[in-house]
Amino acid sequence: MTQEIIVRNRPGKVEQDLQTANAEQNYLIDQDQLPLHCPLPDMYLWNSHPKVFLPIQATGTAKCPYCGTNYSLASDETS
Repeated sequence: MTQEIIVRNRPGKVEQDLQTANAEQNYLIDQDQLPLHCPLPDMYLWNSHPKVFLPIQATGTAKCPYCGTNYSLASDETS
């Protein structure tokens, strides 16, 4: 019996520089980044926690329950 190996591709290209996941504790999020999830799409995922979607639209702020990173939604005036 052979075992099938599944390889998960990461977003972006191999030569693309991605951010270290959860390197900062505060992020300002634009409307075009919604729906919000932690870690963000431009971060490495291999050494981070599972992807979790965060409801930021109602209050304008969200905190990741895994890593404690704070996210703030940019208003139209600040973006």
